[in-house]
Amino acid sequence: MVMAIPAARLLIIRHSRLLLSTCPLAPFAISSADASSKFGHAFLAPKFITSFNQQEQQHRLKTFATMASQGKEIPANNPGLSDKPDEATKGYFLQQTMLRVKDPKVSLHFYSRVLGMKLLKRLDFPDMKFSLYFLGYEDIDAAPADPVERTAWTFQKVVIELTHNWGTESDPDFKGYHNGNSEPRGFGHFGITVDDTYKACERFATLGVEFVKKPDDGKMKGLAFIKDPDGYWIEIFDLKRIGQITSSAA
Repeated sequence: MVMAIPAARLLIIRHSRLLLSTCPLAPFAISSADASSKFGHAFLAPKFITSFNQQEQQHRLKTFATMASQGKEIPANNPGLSDKPDEATKGYFLQQTMLRVKDPKVSLHFYSRVLGMKLLKRLDFPDMKFSLYFLGYEDIDAAPADPVERTAWTFQKVVIELTHNWGTESDPDFKGYHNGNSEPRGFGHFGITVDDTYKACERFATLGVEFVKKPDDGKMKGLAFIKDPDGYWIEIFDLKRIGQITSSAA
């Protein structure tokens, strides 16, 4: 007799724990004789056992295998993902991430000295009492001399935008900004690619950088998280290791 086990069940078997896939397209079947010989006794979950038409089961497994072979990233495997971007968005690209900072002097030192970024453009708004600092890894010698043209040049690059609301650096009542990694959680981090994660982190340590996670902490060995002066998390990884680190999730 064949007993089919729905996929979304965790069954504790003698000498073994088997986590079945939560995908409804992938049912598993095993006979009581096989269960007894392989695991010491049959499954003791009659309430969860249903029978599948063999043809239907084969069809579902084939469909599941086809979807898996096409890759996780296709629209069929990601509900809500557009099959084809609208033609109107053809020229769009990700350009900036904005972070509010308490003290630009401290933040500029961190991003330029510790992370090696350059100040591509600064914009000041006296009437509204704030300034914007756009930092990135571009060759500033290639920037136009004209300030207006330099702004347009900067907005063609991938940058971090630091926003300073004037006065926060000297306000004793200012408590700082929420970094998104405590309740209520929201923004998490951004990432920086380095040549070698371990060497980069050795240097960060000598510069007094605060770590959230060092390369050998936790289960994901080879990547790290540091904090900037305002407490925002920055992931540090290198291209030699990131593929292997995430291979089990690929």
